[in-house]
Amino acid sequence: MKNILVLSSSLRKGSNSEILAQEFAKGAADAGNKVEFVSLRGKKIAFCTGCLACQKKGRCVIKDDANEIAEKMKSADVIAFATPIYYYEMSGQLKTMLDRANSLYVSDYKFREIYLLATAADTDKKAMNIAKRGISGWIACFEGVKFKGGVCGTGAEAAGDVKRMPLLLKRVYTMGKKV
Repeated sequence: MKNILVLSSSLRKGSNSEILAQEFAKGAADAGNKVEFVSLRGKKIAFCTGCLACQKKGRCVIKDDANEIAEKMKSADVIAFATPIYYYEMSGQLKTMLDRANSLYVSDYKFREIYLLATAADTDKKAMNIAKRGISGWIACFEGVKFKGGVCGTGAEAAGDVKRMPLLLKRVYTMGKKV
């Protein structure tokens, strides 16, 4: 059994990327894993100030929701990040959370596997490539951590569009089940 954190960064309730995150979580849970789903919607997460105090203290000095989320990231074996694609990149909310998780760099983090679940209004299958490169850059800072897979649901503009994409949902569920 693995401890899996699914982190949804869309601020839109019932968003397409959140639906993918929930499918991944369902697959992982059905495989017998412990799964925690966290949405950034409604969370207070300030921008990183670059003070690097987190490198000495082991946590960020800004008092908001980012520290609690970073602790969940630290103790997870697997993290699945879900994001809408905006201008061919991950959401600003996800990027801000990754920046605020800088304290993990010097910690005894458990995560070894990272997944990326994305949706885009664009129909181009390469729509998440830049976001994947951003996540890969974050992963490269952590020894022993690997990018294990990613899925991008394209042509998903209106909330709930991915519900009409059964093959995509099955693919994401199966990815979660194989974690």
